[in-house]
Amino acid sequence: MGIVELLGIAGSISLLSGWRLYLSIAATGLAMRFGAIPLPEQLAALDALANPWIIGIALFGAGAEFFADKVMWLDTLWDSVHTLIRPVGGALLALAIVDPGDPAWQVIAFLLGGGGALLAHGGKAGARAVVNASPEPVSNIAVSSMEDIASVGALWIVYEYPYVAAVVAVILLAIAVGLLLIARRLVRRLFRRDPVRDGSPP
Repeated sequence: MGIVELLGIAGSISLLSGWRLYLSIAATGLAMRFGAIPLPEQLAALDALANPWIIGIALFGAGAEFFADKVMWLDTLWDSVHTLIRPVGGALLALAIVDPGDPAWQVIAFLLGGGGALLAHGGKAGARAVVNASPEPVSNIAVSSMEDIASVGALWIVYEYPYVAAVVAVILLAIAVGLLLIARRLVRRLFRRDPVRDGSPP
């Protein structure tokens, strides 16, 4: 496996960690443990994820996140708490994927992994904060369910077809940036005042 595929996997997993960190850890660990993912020796550093204790904790976290993500106020609180956790987790996952024999690529993977996870988390948290402002719960549940399905599908594609992992990473990056821009636009529109309508002087 070449450096492009490795960086593609690292980038994809770190971006997905910004949305579903525990799911990314649990799915990777389970797939490794049951032999569903034939990892090359460059990814041997990820063997720790197949530890039953790590899988168990990650599954517990994924389950908690699954339910917390469906409740409006709890989702906002959950995202706030994970503003630091997700970027660190994404950076460490990216670091584990890159060949430990090359310190330069490790530093690059750590920085890009953390930055990618932070960007994805910011896009997700910003967009969901706008959705959570809606009084009805249906939109929040629908958006959360789409995130679950997209995360599982992307994880499967990345490990099943590593040669397209770089493409998946670019798509995820574009989605994260798009969510940030949409959230920014909606927040500005929400707080924008109309001087004529509210009677205040222009």
